Amino acid sequence: MHTDDTIEVGCPNHDHHPEVPLSVSQKLPSEEEMYLLAELFKLFGDSTRIRILCALFERELCVCQIADTLEMTQSAISHQLRILKQGSLVKFRREGKTILYSLADDHVRTIINQGINHIEE
Repeated sequence: MHTDDTIEVGCPNHDHHPEVPLSVSQKLPSEEEMYLLAELFKLFGDSTRIRILCALFERELCVCQIADTLEMTQSAISHQLRILKQGSLVKFRREGKTILYSLADDHVRTIINQGINHIEE
């Protein structure tokens, strides 16, 4: 990963391009969209939730299968699945008495894969 510790304190060209902030701000998402995007990314801010999502890359799983795979308690997995479900990152279906979880859609896989690609650069 590339790092540059240089932080620009002032811009010598600040007064020479007054149209730039306006042209950029017109292309920004709305405040509501930015809020929702920040909330989405918060869901990815927990390593347990990331581990659950990665486990669901392979196939749909029930709580006990996820717990066994990640070597965690079913209670801890259920708690995180609830959060992921509320955030529309996972979905579930009932098969008899068993509830099977899977990724909500391919966007979830894409977001995780993009993140992996980014950290591996």
